Amino acid sequence: MFRRFAATVTALLIAASVAVGQAKPTICLDPGHPSEVGRGASGKKLTEIEVAWKVALKVKALLRSEGYRVVLTKSSQNEFVANRRRAEIANEAKAALMLRLHLDAAPKRGFATYYPGKPGKAKDGTVGPSRTVLAQSKAIAGPFHREVIRSLRGGLPDRGVHTDAKTAVGARQGALTGSIFSQVPVLLVEMATITIPEDEKFLLTPDGLDRLAVALVRGIKKALAEAGK
Repeated sequence: MFRRFAATVTALLIAASVAVGQAKPTICLDPGHPSEVGRGASGKKLTEIEVAWKVALKVKALLRSEGYRVVLTKSSQNEFVANRRRAEIANEAKAALMLRLHLDAAPKRGFATYYPGKPGKAKDGTVGPSRTVLAQSKAIAGPFHREVIRSLRGGLPDRGVHTDAKTAVGARQGALTGSIFSQVPVLLVEMATITIPEDEKFLLTPDGLDRLAVALVRGIKKALAEAGK
């Protein structure tokens, strides 16, 4: 499994082919929870907090090996960070993309991508994101998602691309809090349904987490290419 991951990392490095000295965009990775909405979902053996953190570190390592600057919204696995602050960290970093990593508790298995489809209103009355962020996020959601699913090659079922309004919090506010306060393109992924045994089994294997990390990196690069970055 390690050899397969190492070979994939090497392939990604070779594929980078970027001119020496050319600056690469900053990516903000947001490993979900704990936040003001709780500690997230749990399976029989894994928690959303644990898996999201591990995947974030793997994605960070892969991106940094290719010269990208990567900012995390947390400094440790169990650090509490409010969703507004998570967005502010991405804004302060002037990230080309904020990718929010979550795991679902849902009736169906698989990987899903969410983007803000319209402005939402936070509890303090803030309305957002801007039309520009809405347009940018929508434009990259499809290409990002398709590349991730292609890279996973059946490892996890495809649950599609949806707007924030299809989430519980987004349905109430019009958009997720992290989207409302985001001034940069933002996507949220439900990487798997941790409460379904088949998906948790995939996540329990080192190979499964490695495949997820590689797929996310490829999706990020596809999204950046779509955005001309």
